[in-house]
Amino acid sequence: MKIVIVGAGAVGTHLSKLLSKEHQDCVLIDDDAERLSTLSEYDVMTYQALPTSIKALKEAGAQHADLFVGVTPEESTNINACILAHALGAKKTVARIDNYEYLSPELQPFFKNLGIDSLIYPEVLAATDITNGLKLSWVRQRWDVHGGALILLGVKLRDQAEILNQPLKDLCGPDDPYHIVSIKRGGDTLIPSGMDELHVNDLAYFMTTKEYIPYIRKIVGKEHYEDVKNVIIMGGGKTAVRAALAIPNYMHLKIIEKDAHRCEKLNELLESEEAMIIHGDGRDLSLLEEEGIRHTQAFVALTGNAETNILACLTAKKLGVRKTVAMVENLDYVSMAESLDIGTIINKKTIAASHIFQMMLDADVDNLRSLMLVDADVAEFTAAEGSKVTKKPVKDLGLPFGATIGGLVRKGTGMLVNGNSQIQAGDSVMVFCHEQKINLIEKFFKKSTFF
Repeated sequence: MKIVIVGAGAVGTHLSKLLSKEHQDCVLIDDDAERLSTLSEYDVMTYQALPTSIKALKEAGAQHADLFVGVTPEESTNINACILAHALGAKKTVARIDNYEYLSPELQPFFKNLGIDSLIYPEVLAATDITNGLKLSWVRQRWDVHGGALILLGVKLRDQAEILNQPLKDLCGPDDPYHIVSIKRGGDTLIPSGMDELHVNDLAYFMTTKEYIPYIRKIVGKEHYEDVKNVIIMGGGKTAVRAALAIPNYMHLKIIEKDAHRCEKLNELLESEEAMIIHGDGRDLSLLEEEGIRHTQAFVALTGNAETNILACLTAKKLGVRKTVAMVENLDYVSMAESLDIGTIINKKTIAASHIFQMMLDADVDNLRSLMLVDADVAEFTAAEGSKVTKKPVKDLGLPFGATIGGLVRKGTGMLVNGNSQIQAGDSVMVFCHEQKINLIEKFFKKSTFF
């Protein structure tokens, strides 16, 4: 597959590295030689040129691209580059934007006519993950499928969990209301089998339906966690604004921002009922005490500095905050943040890269997410008429090692899947697998006459 990326920033370089592992024919264009030099050890062709140079786009092979990606820091550059690439012959294009208006569903045909197939706004994607996580104080990660028909919950297991040290086959039978679809233990990731067990400090991912969330909370021993009502965000950037606008009305939000001019801008962007803006340094203990940190259930650190965010979350935990969220853009710090038991870790570039990566797949994929902490992918495939996945019960499909089906949505109703389940054409199916195996899974869902 031929992929051309313009923009060697955080998203572009991360996506290029992912594609190099997939052995894809990838070209990365940027006008800064220093940024391109960071990819010298990867199997990625780099090209120093202006992203909107037609000559450069032709020489990079944009006219033959199966996917063209514009992820420079400049929205207008990304849009223009995608328009040019489409005119040259690129099959699919995706542009990174920072104008929320452009995400309106009514504007999708407009951008499609321009030659832009998809738009991504990383800060909006990150804010969605943050606000979803805040709704459940006891989970590390939450993902709603089909408006909540299925729910994925990532939970850190402590001594109080009643499901420890028992084979999963005894816990997750055909009639049980959840499946364990992935486990992170130390530095290892398991796509578990029936003989695997859950241990203290595992990060376990549960697939369930909405009505059984209280039951999951009970069996993992998290009933004593106070629900989130008061939230403090440190850092008033774009992600904070999008989170403030999406946060549930029953939550009270304070945003602490140390730049006075940005505070003025935040007051213009947000109504008083959406957030209280405080000028100050979120690392200032006396300020945190003054703003009621000891009566706050969630602390979210969204500054541009990973170390600051990690340290701030550690401080908040020491002051009694149960739920902490840290923006960690430097992937080198992710494992450190996890080892310090920070809580939820948000990385905009991995979220954005997941959304772009799904456009490379031939099967009908509605969502693809990389579960960064567990080195696994979760994808929502739609089973095509005549596809292999509809021919046999799940236990007889011969799925690759390290892959499992957690659940499906059929006609709007979520249901869990076991070995005897029969997937039907049109079902939206949630698949979990180790990274680098998603391409092996998609062939099961594509329309075929050979099975």
